[in-house]
Amino acid sequence: MRTYNTTVIRERVIRRVLACVAGCSILFLALIMLFLFREGLPVFAFVAAPDFFLGLGWYPTADPPDFGILPLIAGSVAVTLLSALLAVPLGVMTAAWLAEFAHAQVRRLCKPMIELLASLPSVVLGFFGMTVLAPLLQEYFDADTGLNLFNAGLTLAFMSVPTICSVAEDALFAVPVSMREASLALGATRWETTVKVVIPAAFSGIGAACMLGMSRSIGETMVVLMVAGGAGLIPASVFDPVRPMPAAVAAEMAEASFGGEHYHALFAIGMTLFLFTLAFNLITQRITEKNRRSPDGE
Repeated sequence: MRTYNTTVIRERVIRRVLACVAGCSILFLALIMLFLFREGLPVFAFVAAPDFFLGLGWYPTADPPDFGILPLIAGSVAVTLLSALLAVPLGVMTAAWLAEFAHAQVRRLCKPMIELLASLPSVVLGFFGMTVLAPLLQEYFDADTGLNLFNAGLTLAFMSVPTICSVAEDALFAVPVSMREASLALGATRWETTVKVVIPAAFSGIGAACMLGMSRSIGETMVVLMVAGGAGLIPASVFDPVRPMPAAVAAEMAEASFGGEHYHALFAIGMTLFLFTLAFNLITQRITEKNRRSPDGE
């Protein structure tokens, strides 16, 4: 009886400790949101919301200053979409190869190497984009500068592939073996089983992997600061320089006077970026929850 009571008390303590840790995480996130919105919302006291979000000029040092972040939003969206176009097919196909076709020993060797790429510091990839990719793009594509949208999208794709590949592979492994065996028993080839059975069954998990990769791309700072070019213009070509929102905040925060208009405008950019990232995470959570439902609940 005493052992039973001790076990019950221990379980209650563990549950309360875990609940406290989870509550602290939520509290810290709420405090960050409160600080971000408190410092960002005052920007609308001296610039209208439509002019801020739809304005075409970002000239904070002009007289009077111009705080239009549409080029920054366009740069972030363009870089994210381009990196997704490059990373999603590569990540999903690599995951399918590892899960369905690769030998077990090859899988044990390749997967840690792929995940190791995710641990590379972003400044290393940014340096690679500056010193290797930029001269190649400028020479072979006759671009005005190698620091442009394509360079940023390609470098961010390198960062997103490990995340997409790892999560997508887990989703493919979660597909029951019985589905594969049933497809093979009906005469389908290994390739047909993968394309027509396994991937559709794991589509929700693959979609969540893609959204996680895109959320990392849109929030990345160092890479876009180093290789995107830094021009606050709406890009008309993939070889145009751009300035995504994280790059603008990182480059200008040290120059903004505390409590000034430029200071609050940069926090408003951070607030906008936070809302973009939150939307990606909510979509990912929605897709993941759909993937976890039982067949009867769908």
